[in-house]
Amino acid sequence: MPFSIDPARGLAAAGVLAAYAGLCAGVWWRERRRQAARRGSGGAGAGLLVAYASQTGFAEELAGEALAVFTAAGIAAEICPLGEVDRQRLLRSRQVLFIVATAGEGDPPDSALQFARSLLGQRLPLGDLHYGLLALGDSDYRQFCGFGRLLGRWLEACGATPLFAPIEVDRAAPAALASWRQQLAHLAGTADVPDWQAPAFADWQLLARRQLNPGSTGAPLFHLEFAPAGGQPLPDWQAGDLAQVLAPGDPSRPRDYSLASIPGDGRVHLLVRLQRDADGRSGVASGWLCEQLAPGQCAALRLRPHRNFRLGDNAGRPLILIGSGSGMAGLRAHLRARAAAGDGRNWLIFGERNAATDFLYRDEIAAWQQADLIVRADFAFSRDQSEKIYVQDCLLRAADSLRDWVAGGAAIYVCGSARGMGAAVDAAMTTIFGAEQRAVLLGEGRYRRDIY
Repeated sequence: MPFSIDPARGLAAAGVLAAYAGLCAGVWWRERRRQAARRGSGGAGAGLLVAYASQTGFAEELAGEALAVFTAAGIAAEICPLGEVDRQRLLRSRQVLFIVATAGEGDPPDSALQFARSLLGQRLPLGDLHYGLLALGDSDYRQFCGFGRLLGRWLEACGATPLFAPIEVDRAAPAALASWRQQLAHLAGTADVPDWQAPAFADWQLLARRQLNPGSTGAPLFHLEFAPAGGQPLPDWQAGDLAQVLAPGDPSRPRDYSLASIPGDGRVHLLVRLQRDADGRSGVASGWLCEQLAPGQCAALRLRPHRNFRLGDNAGRPLILIGSGSGMAGLRAHLRARAAAGDGRNWLIFGERNAATDFLYRDEIAAWQQADLIVRADFAFSRDQSEKIYVQDCLLRAADSLRDWVAGGAAIYVCGSARGMGAAVDAAMTTIFGAEQRAVLLGEGRYRRDIY
């Protein structure tokens, strides 16, 4: 019987062989990438660098995720704050992933100011550099992803080659983060990257809520207290850290709130301003927290480290604490930590509308002053006189004392709105200390900001 091949079976066999060949080629290509990365890991600048610039900690968390992906794939990689990347390191690098946030209206995060000042004004020969860019931002600001876009334009002008189109993330949007993870998987030679595992949200029970400014002409401001539901143990945190809350009306967008308490208080304290739209409707998150969530009910909440606003190396220094409105939350946490440590070298500068209705935590502050835990306090109640006085005015009037405190080693912490108080205070800092010393204080971590 003559030998013959059925055409249908022949085509099927050919398809199987082609698929197998494709599979082998893919395995060979991924292994080649891994071996190349390993061979290059011995030299300066070899391997892949993940550089991050974080204001609230999210960019740092995403950088840690990227490092874990490459490590699991056997690719040499390292992680580094962008502020520690200098000219020589950048010139030696061949592959860099930049994960950068934007602070306020287009500014670099405080930790990246040194990089921005020293390098972005230069035209470096980066023709051998391949880079990826993830820009984090908030579209409520006019300069959305402003620093990330500035960095991208600079890299392009210096001749660097993008590994993929820059990815912009608006307030942790899941779709944009999914695109980023697809690029990570491609670079790592893996089929997929598991979803980023941030600390899980848990149920926290609302134990107390009270309005701190009844009768105020400003928006209502509420003090809220939470504890883990079901008798779960209280997690640890530090003054300066944040709480993230998921509102039922917008569960895809966690809201960040500065913690107003320390673990020794036994509860998480938040200070929440009730926001209203132009048509009078309450904000999705603030309305739920301040009006709808009843004591005894639970909110999905998790704690998040905010290393840029922790005391860290400043724990042994005198502190100048500056803020307005709900920014009192972050200042109060630091004051409670200092009081617990018995350190009274604290100067509080705080602003609000009227002393009669808006003097937040008046009794606590008075008790700290009486106990010599606040050695100086200046208040700017803007509507209590014909000429409005703001926090920045207090700073300018006390310029000589501020310079003396800083010369004596003090650190400055600012907490509050970026659009109003934050920008005005920063301008006052430049006036008082000069641009050069302001930059030095930022670089040393002695001028820290939690602005939003």
